Amino acid sequence: MKTLNTLIAAGLLALGLSAPAAAQEKLRLLTWSDYVPADVLAQFKKETGIDVEVTLSNNEEMISKLRATGGAGFDLAQPSQDRITGPQQEFGIYKPMDLGKIKGELFIPSMLEATKKNTTLAGKVYGLPHIWGTDGLVVNTKLAKMADYPDLCKAEFKGKTAMRLKRPTLLAFAFASGKDPFALYNNPKAYTALMEEVGKTLTACKGNLKFFWDNKDQLLNGMRTEEIVGAMMWDTGGWKLNSEKPEIQFIAPKSGALGWIDTYAIPAKGRNDAAAYAWINFNMRPEIAAKVGASAGNFTASAGADKLADAKLKAQFAASFPEAALKNVKWYPAVPAGMEDIEGKVLDRIKAAN
Repeated sequence: MKTLNTLIAAGLLALGLSAPAAAQEKLRLLTWSDYVPADVLAQFKKETGIDVEVTLSNNEEMISKLRATGGAGFDLAQPSQDRITGPQQEFGIYKPMDLGKIKGELFIPSMLEATKKNTTLAGKVYGLPHIWGTDGLVVNTKLAKMADYPDLCKAEFKGKTAMRLKRPTLLAFAFASGKDPFALYNNPKAYTALMEEVGKTLTACKGNLKFFWDNKDQLLNGMRTEEIVGAMMWDTGGWKLNSEKPEIQFIAPKSGALGWIDTYAIPAKGRNDAAAYAWINFNMRPEIAAKVGASAGNFTASAGADKLADAKLKAQFAASFPEAALKNVKWYPAVPAGMEDIEGKVLDRIKAAN
């Protein structure tokens, strides 16, 4: 069986590079907070000789950075799977994945196939799955009772709730209104009408919010101090708080939690594809994926890594997601070009409203 170093060397030779040159080059990684724990970084360097330069970001910033450079500046990025084909169609910021360079057996088959399907454009695949999770409600059950997103706007919780002024909030409140926003992606006029309707709901809700949160520490500390009693939040934030205070719980909303998958995607003008594929294959090994999952507090698309996951995390997941709630997760499909412009205008109006 070939070693990882041998595979990297072979890949570099195919690109006309030498193995010593690889050791001197960096893998420039554009990723999310907590996805690159120090021990994983050190082990990769030890096994491959490749340094990893980590830049932390989010979906909007990733698209912005890569759009500004035409896909240059980074060798590997980790956008969510629904944010790949739209930007690629508009800006051409990624290059197709070479599926022959990944170890497909390391991935959960169903998640690999779903992500390949959702990131395919003109017959070419642009993304592979890495980490997945959901957004829902985090509630201090000692101080409040909530079952769905609109409960954040109840008068009894005035000044004690929080949400983020981003597209997931628009989508969550759309589902809570009984509509399916994803079903309207191919109908911009109807989608615009739905987003404007949701915008009015959220504008009316502004007085109920302590703040629109814009960083995780602000939100977590608000829950810890009981400054806020409920928020729209990601699942791992809720489970982290639950470990500190059992009364704080992540709840899958009645209208459905929103499910996301963060991927691996290769920027159009990346310089070190061989190192990028080495990093992907390294991270999808079950023992490595389990370490990354523990750092991020999420589960990964690595086959077998769930068996190595922290027992408490598995118990928290089971408590938050009974079978019916898991089946009701609304997984983000690919975002067509133009949808985010519609949402952006609504979000700007909400922000400007008194």
